Amino acid sequence: MEEKKIMAVIEAVLFAMGDSVELSKLNHVLEIPEDRIREVIAKMNDKYKKADRGIYIAELEDAVQLCTKPELYEYLIKVAKAPRKYVLTDTLLETLSIIAYKQPVTRLEVEKIRGVSCDHAVNKLLEYHLIQELGRLDAPGRPLLFGTTEEFLRTFGVKSLGDLPMLNPDQMEDFRREAEEEIEQKAELTVEI
Repeated sequence: MEEKKIMAVIEAVLFAMGDSVELSKLNHVLEIPEDRIREVIAKMNDKYKKADRGIYIAELEDAVQLCTKPELYEYLIKVAKAPRKYVLTDTLLETLSIIAYKQPVTRLEVEKIRGVSCDHAVNKLLEYHLIQELGRLDAPGRPLLFGTTEEFLRTFGVKSLGDLPMLNPDQMEDFRREAEEEIEQKAELTVEI
């Protein structure tokens, strides 16, 4: 199949699906290796980078999705209902960070790291589709396991979890020390009350 036809098929499938499509599915449809599909998508994105184009193909783990360029959202809002915006508080960001770096992780494990209950934060992150249930841990009580979603990758502009910034050991020690100080302060306040 010639390259222009491959591009047309990829574009048509991504447009029609409206959501992410796994590379394995494109491989099945096109009957060409996934590496070749990635090469063609890279060429398509080179064309889409031009100022006269309003779309691009986002790469998400082992899937791709046809998306509107972020700089054009203001025009979409004028036509469509404004997308629902959500606020990620410090608590939500802390919880999300723990889940992103430790996944699959249980609610109890997140609470041990944060030192406080995280029911509300986990429920909000589920509502915002930034995390999802991945199954259950094979342990007493069979607690739920949580991990991030493709929406998480889109929201934070990363292709995969491997693109998340690495924390160095010094930063981790600083975070641990800060968390311990917070716990001590809360304990002191509780004793005073």
